[in-house]
Amino acid sequence: MIPAADAPHGTDTLLIAPQWIGDAVMTQPLIAALHAQGQVVTVGALPWVAPVYRAMADVHHVIEFPFAHGGLQWGARRQLAKNVRGQFQRAVVCPNSLKSALLPWWAGIGERVGYRGEARWGLLTTGLPNPPRHDRGSMVAHYLALAGGAQGGSGAPARPVLRVAPDARARARHKWNLSDSGYYVFAPGAEYGPAKRWPPQHFAALADTLDAPVLLLGSANDAAMCREIVALSGRAPHSPCINLAGSASLDEAMGLIASARALVSNDSGLMHIAAALGTPQVAVFGSSSPLHTPPLSEVARVVWLKNDAAYQPALDCAPCFARSCPLGHTRCLQDLSPARVADALAEVL
Repeated sequence: MIPAADAPHGTDTLLIAPQWIGDAVMTQPLIAALHAQGQVVTVGALPWVAPVYRAMADVHHVIEFPFAHGGLQWGARRQLAKNVRGQFQRAVVCPNSLKSALLPWWAGIGERVGYRGEARWGLLTTGLPNPPRHDRGSMVAHYLALAGGAQGGSGAPARPVLRVAPDARARARHKWNLSDSGYYVFAPGAEYGPAKRWPPQHFAALADTLDAPVLLLGSANDAAMCREIVALSGRAPHSPCINLAGSASLDEAMGLIASARALVSNDSGLMHIAAALGTPQVAVFGSSSPLHTPPLSEVARVVWLKNDAAYQPALDCAPCFARSCPLGHTRCLQDLSPARVADALAEVL
């Protein structure tokens, strides 16, 4: 429940956030549009994406939902709905799931906007048609349409913007004794699956070409892969690879990324965070498409063999959007050389 002293007034809107970090970042232009309409936006988010919303200027308050990933937890949802009853006039439901639309309905929120999907008839008062999964434009435009504008559009997509205070950046650097001379960040994970992950040996080879320490960021699920990168790297002791996967919180990771010389990543949540923070970056794409979820930043470069006419045989299989390579070879990533990524990194620097 929102504390009484902090409760918003006016056109109060509850936004039900997506569960993925990258999707959370891509809702920022939606929140800015709602704010511009005079709506005071409170975000309900799962704990692992809540830090993203605390870094958005137009978010009034963040409620951390006490739900587990993938859990139904009807009792907890009903109780939370009871707690927020009467506080909001409007709800914007970003996920497509049935359970995500239940809380605003149980809370008696009069206007409930979202995309149709998963038998949500009656739970939403305004249901937008959901485009086919493999025929969507930018996800930023997909979410922005929930503010009442046209979905997609011919213009350039709005760019998400996050902010990390200078003192938060300094605390993150100080915690790991990082000098002001600079460092790089690698984010070698991708929660969706291995078909989005550039091989560890390629990350290690790229690290060996750089002139400053390399921080490896990710979740605890990425820790073993990051240890492999450290083991494969031949970095000198004065310029090491430092494995922080599972050790740095998302708040700390955002502070470290904001102060980095550059970030190299797969198509992942940390890729979108770097773009929204304006950190120079190179994004490696394999099974997914930069036409759908690009890093929206002027200092970002995308490397994708699919759109390289010189690469033969052509990758007719990409983008497959699969978690694991259906053909078993993952050529889209294996054949993307460290030298190619190093050239792109030199461009952004």
